[in-house]
Amino acid sequence: MAKHLQIEMPDGSKWAIPVHVIAMNRAVYYAKNDGKTIEDSLNNDTVPLFECDDFEIEDWAANNMNWSDVEHLAICISKGETDYEEGWCNGDKEIIEIPAA
Repeated sequence: MAKHLQIEMPDGSKWAIPVHVIAMNRAVYYAKNDGKTIEDSLNNDTVPLFECDDFEIEDWAANNMNWSDVEHLAICISKGETDYEEGWCNGDKEIIEIPAA
């Protein structure tokens, strides 16, 4: 699968996750629970489902996976926009001490 699931994070950055990673996660889950091989679950259940309905990809990822499951494979499509000038002027401030190294 060459498809990627694109996700926009709260900071406005956009990330792409290979759909095959999400598909493998689902296939492993159902292989364990249904007594199938991972290959059978992937090829005969997950891939056909994901090919015909993009919502199923999004749904599985959001409800069955964590960012930590895919972060190492995520591709940054665009960086987020943060207004550091606004933060400097109006951000929450406090004085802290940092131990010397």
